[in-house]
Amino acid sequence: MTFKEHIAIARRAWKTAYEWDKGYFLSQLGASLLSAATPFVPIYFSARVVDALFDGAEAGRAALYAALAVGITFLLKLLEAALNAVKSAASTKAFQREGWSFAEKAMEMDILTAEDPETARLRERIRMESQIGFNRFYLFHCAAMIVSSLTRILSAAALSASFFAMDAVPLWARLGLLLGVVLTVALSAYAKRRETEINNKFHRESVGANTYYFSFFNYVKDLTGAKDIRLYAMRGFLEKRGFSEFRVFFESIKRASDKAMIWTLPVSAAGGLLRIGLYSALLFAAFAGGITVGSIARYAASVLLLLSGARDLVSALEREWMNHEYLARYFSWFDLPNRMKKGTLTVEKRDDCDYEIEFRHVSFRYPGAEEDALKDVSLTFKIGEKLALVGENGSGKTTFIKLLTRLYDPREGEILLNGVDIRKYDYGEYLGIFSVVFQDFRLFPFPLGEVVAAGREYDEERVTESLRKANFGERLKDFPGGLRGYLYKTFDESGVEISGGEAQKIALARALYKNAPFILLDEPTAALDPESEYEVYSNFNAIAGDKTTVYISHRLASCRFCDKIAVFDGGRIAEVGDHRSLLEKGGKYEALWNAQAQYYRENGGEA
Repeated sequence: MTFKEHIAIARRAWKTAYEWDKGYFLSQLGASLLSAATPFVPIYFSARVVDALFDGAEAGRAALYAALAVGITFLLKLLEAALNAVKSAASTKAFQREGWSFAEKAMEMDILTAEDPETARLRERIRMESQIGFNRFYLFHCAAMIVSSLTRILSAAALSASFFAMDAVPLWARLGLLLGVVLTVALSAYAKRRETEINNKFHRESVGANTYYFSFFNYVKDLTGAKDIRLYAMRGFLEKRGFSEFRVFFESIKRASDKAMIWTLPVSAAGGLLRIGLYSALLFAAFAGGITVGSIARYAASVLLLLSGARDLVSALEREWMNHEYLARYFSWFDLPNRMKKGTLTVEKRDDCDYEIEFRHVSFRYPGAEEDALKDVSLTFKIGEKLALVGENGSGKTTFIKLLTRLYDPREGEILLNGVDIRKYDYGEYLGIFSVVFQDFRLFPFPLGEVVAAGREYDEERVTESLRKANFGERLKDFPGGLRGYLYKTFDESGVEISGGEAQKIALARALYKNAPFILLDEPTAALDPESEYEVYSNFNAIAGDKTTVYISHRLASCRFCDKIAVFDGGRIAEVGDHRSLLEKGGKYEALWNAQAQYYRENGGEA
């Protein structure tokens, strides 16, 4: 990283630190300043008390100095405690703000970027580096160290300046002590840099191991794996696998620690020699009668605090410099571009709901894939039609839905809404015309009414009607808390742990509540029992109404009610027609139909 890049990262880091967490930032700096300055109050006044006693001054003067030492220290500590209280409360807000900023970025990120393995690795590396103390909150630590160090340096310099000007200590001794301070600080800085290089190298090389351990522990702790671990007696295997990997990692930690420790020895030795020289000079001046007894303690403490302040300042600046590498990666997450074109055209709100969708020679390939998931797909369907997409796993059906809803954009070709490329429409408005239930849908652990309405405020009658249409009406009657009852126990102990089939019904109700012109259903009854599945299919026309419905299913018998069936094969549309015409055609659809029909005939015969 160049010097210019370091400066740019530093400016951005300090700016965002102040803007995001002003209260935390200022209270931490203020508390650090007071913490560093407070020790100098008793140092100064204690020396005055001792000198007053040795000079035979009135007892009142010594008492005054003692009272000032205690009183000022108490007030500074009181103020520091108040700032620490502010900092403690503000830190919670700061951490929440940071967590939400990552969530915001994830929600606005285009799906293509979100699903890119490189994006996942970047987020995981940032998380790991944050756990070991780097990134944005490490900036606050460095800032506090810098403020504390500068405060100690300035305070110590003010209290010890007269020592380096007194004639009672030979000039060569004073210059030697100054040189000793400079050399000790320089040696400390060099040692810190070498130690930092060792630690940086270790952290860079351990990212993969940290990721492995995090995933490993998550798997072992995750309750979804508990059944497998017990049924297959995997505990011993997991222990051996885990500890064999951990042993290698811990050995690398020990090697890095041993190398870093070597550089602390010369710094400690230099500091010890400097203390010997300082006390020798003070004793020489005291025996020569050029220094008071109280000043001995004052100068000794001040010079040593000056040394520690200078060393800590160098260390803080070194750490701040080192943190820039991590901050650059940290900010790169927020700089990930959104590659989805947002568009500006308004989606026409038609009273007649006359919409037409056309796929025109569309091809698409997932990141890192060697082949297209969709290949030269062309298809047209209009409002009110019931379209079924069928085909084997991996044939491109779900990809078709994701392109239609602009979770991805085509690599080739275009998708048109009423003759206009959908990329030209306002992104949010375009998404508003679709209600979708994917295979991997997500229900949040909120009250049932809010989940169906996807919002805090909702029409209870509409929510209830949507649940009834989705065949959840009977379950709603005895659902604890009704529409205000929580799903799952994540946020409420009284929450209901619903089954997969019940979750699928609620997801369907959510799609119906949105009341969009298009309903897109990806295996909407996969988790339902046969009776519930039959009821959904029997009432499907009443459920969908005059809306356009695109329906994905592997159960071909459920597609007979659809106006049009598109048969996918290897990323292409092999056939298009209704159920009867496709059976008469004798192609891919008939082969799939006969394969499923044969299965049911054989099972029926056995029964």
